[in-house]
Amino acid sequence: MKLRKVLGAAVGVVGSTALANELLQSRADDFEPLLPGEQQTYRWRGFDVAYAEAGDPDDPDLVLLHGINAAASNHEFHAVFETLAEEYHVIAPDLPGFGHSDRPPLLYSASLLSTFVRDFLDDESEDATVVASSLTGSYAAMAAREVDVGRLVLVCPTDSSMGNRNVWVRSLVRSPIVGQALFNLIVSKPSIRYFHEDHGYYDMDNLTEEIVDYEWQSGHQPGARFAPASFVSGFFDPEESLGDVLADLDVPVTLVWGENADITPLSEGRALADRADTALVVFGESLLLPHVEHPDQFVDVVRGETATVRVEK
Repeated sequence: MKLRKVLGAAVGVVGSTALANELLQSRADDFEPLLPGEQQTYRWRGFDVAYAEAGDPDDPDLVLLHGINAAASNHEFHAVFETLAEEYHVIAPDLPGFGHSDRPPLLYSASLLSTFVRDFLDDESEDATVVASSLTGSYAAMAAREVDVGRLVLVCPTDSSMGNRNVWVRSLVRSPIVGQALFNLIVSKPSIRYFHEDHGYYDMDNLTEEIVDYEWQSGHQPGARFAPASFVSGFFDPEESLGDVLADLDVPVTLVWGENADITPLSEGRALADRADTALVVFGESLLLPHVEHPDQFVDVVRGETATVRVEK
């Protein structure tokens, strides 16, 4: 009798959780792109990869590669996209598994994303300036060994995130009921604000409700948990050291760092700049998103103008 009650209670909990998951997903409105410009599709290895394109195609190519988090997409560049398009032919993809790109239930990996970055740059740009943030900075650096790239601008780049790879964590987040419920908590609006306040934004007044709403919508699209499941379990960390990759490149590199960043502190930026002998530009009053909180100065850095920021090397 006790076992029957326990099983009955368990079934009830699972059923309630599944219902809650369905209700949350049903509340997601039509998911429209945040960035302006032409909305294009790049067909890659069975994926439809979405990207926004703006500016004169005859202008120099500029590719914007967003970082990795539970609600990541090209919307990360909303504060600079239109201004950059005044001088560049700007292309900003949603990485496979994120944003408006396809999100099939694959076992996503650093190898898959780094291969995508290489192929996208090779097929969709020519001698581009490439702006990439966080882990995607490593993918861009690795791609620059094989693809003609004019310059790299890497924002708080890293080659490590969640520590050792954990198959159990990945399987848990990928699971259809419990995993979906856990992911719904991660991409709830309170969690989105918490993570941004913890390590994203120096000044939370810069985080608008439009961005919170967009990230919530993104996190509640079908298949949204599969790529982040690999991120939170360490499977997006590349095998190669970013410092070693940068040191071997024959491409101009500018590292951009938030002075107050703590997940990837400025000390790591200085060590990376020394190892690779690259320029290091430091933004005061900034954590991981200097391009969002100081868009005008960041645009200057992309242009190669650094009078408004601190250059340490």
